[in-house]
Amino acid sequence: MKNIFRIGSIAIGLATVLSISTPISAQETASAPAKEGLELGPVTATLGIDFVNQYIWRGQDLGNVSLQPTLGVEWKGLSLAAWGSVGITRAEDTKELDLILSYSTKGFTVGLTDYWFSNGSYFQYKSGKTTHIWEGFIGYDFGFLSATWYTNFAGDDGLNNNLNRAYSSYFELKAPFRLAKLDWEGSVGISPWATTTYGNTSFACTNVGLKATKDFTIKQKYHLPVFVGLTANPDSGKMYLLCGLGFSL
Repeated sequence: MKNIFRIGSIAIGLATVLSISTPISAQETASAPAKEGLELGPVTATLGIDFVNQYIWRGQDLGNVSLQPTLGVEWKGLSLAAWGSVGITRAEDTKELDLILSYSTKGFTVGLTDYWFSNGSYFQYKSGKTTHIWEGFIGYDFGFLSATWYTNFAGDDGLNNNLNRAYSSYFELKAPFRLAKLDWEGSVGISPWATTTYGNTSFACTNVGLKATKDFTIKQKYHLPVFVGLTANPDSGKMYLLCGLGFSL
């Protein structure tokens, strides 16, 4: 995402479009004849595309109309996904590929994200030359409220006021609720210290948002979630009206 945070180019990214489940049955018991294969248990796959009028991330404007595909798998709380974004109206808009590896259990989530931007070689990892950004995150979902902390620890991170690595960080609270047959979500995000990544020179609130989503189901199998939301960045003084739709198989 903008010098966005996106360990090591380990496969890592999760986007949030609806998913399809594919149970894998490969079972062996001591009393049964031996069978080839590995017992993995149920695996969930995510395959989808989002179409948005603007690419706004953590209060940062990263482009206009964009296509954002997602591909991922989840097994017993372990998730591995790829997420991308390509601007389709301006050549200078962000072109991005994120890989996300995470593990979730009983509301607790921990993970790593590798953000990469196409203005450099994907296989260039040398400090000072790479366009990858590696970020760690940890969070907990209470049901009525989720809290997540993100920190860049390597790669093309932003700089602080002394022009040193900022270890750019972001803390976000999200509160989902149901109202008038729509799924709503309120969010507040802060950047706790100076970094060029978020454009703040001290502690700052960079994101306040409210989004409503309606999931249209087609033939009880295909999903078309449509959302509209307001997002403001109090630190930069900017505000955006966002909309988008997703399609998943």
